[in-house]
Amino acid sequence: MLDTIRHQWQAKVAIVLFVILTLFWLTLQTDVFKGTSLFDHSVAKFFGAIYGIMALWGAIWGLSIAKHWGGGKSLMGRAILMFSFGLLLQEFGQASLSYIDYVLNIQGAYPSIGDVGFFGSIPFYIYGSFLLAKVSGVQIKLQTIASKIQAVIIPLIMLLIGYYLFLQNYEFDWSDPIRIFLDFGYPFGQAIYVSLAILTYLLSKGVLGGIMKSKVLFILLALVVQFLSDYVFLYQTIQGTWSVGGINDYMYLIAYFLMTLALMQLGTVLAKLRDTK
Repeated sequence: MLDTIRHQWQAKVAIVLFVILTLFWLTLQTDVFKGTSLFDHSVAKFFGAIYGIMALWGAIWGLSIAKHWGGGKSLMGRAILMFSFGLLLQEFGQASLSYIDYVLNIQGAYPSIGDVGFFGSIPFYIYGSFLLAKVSGVQIKLQTIASKIQAVIIPLIMLLIGYYLFLQNYEFDWSDPIRIFLDFGYPFGQAIYVSLAILTYLLSKGVLGGIMKSKVLFILLALVVQFLSDYVFLYQTIQGTWSVGGINDYMYLIAYFLMTLALMQLGTVLAKLRDTK
């Protein structure tokens, strides 16, 4: 990671953006901005509207890095493309929610057009994790019995966690089938990509000289924080406690920041591989 920060100005910009947005968010949590005044809510909505720029920044440079890896012609190029498209869809979701909040004055709308982006990112993250697993040699590692056991147990554990966090004591409202689909689709879809990322991290030792392991860890962290962010959003929405500019927005910012740095690290990997030739 330090190599990425030292050699890529894009990573430095991402860090500066994260620090500025973090300070902005911390200011919103102080007594100066707490309350129900129009000014308070307007500032919070402004934060909710702009922090998605982190996802946009990561997506733009992710697409550039994917091109250097060969784009759609290589496994790694396609993996980076998938994660970049996922970030773009997340930003679409954020922009849509901000429009609904600003123009329609509906806070935390769910389901909404924003879910086209939020939920739409899941299949891209799943496919990206699958491609990353192939690049990291997981398919070869799965020839051992221990690896096969992990490949079965880890997804089951993630599905159980998703059920426990999201769906325990779930009450079906068949008058809103889209919400039911999303309530089940989010945790189960995310359980798949987190499981793939965990397997890739555990089984990638020794592949490409072990150079991929720390990079996969960053992607894993980003996906786990994304998983937890969506959990908090769904939980707070159900409880009626979600608010723009709250802890949930900051969790999404962290997820986007981690994914942005993870993609930039993959650009550093390519540079190192070229230097060794």
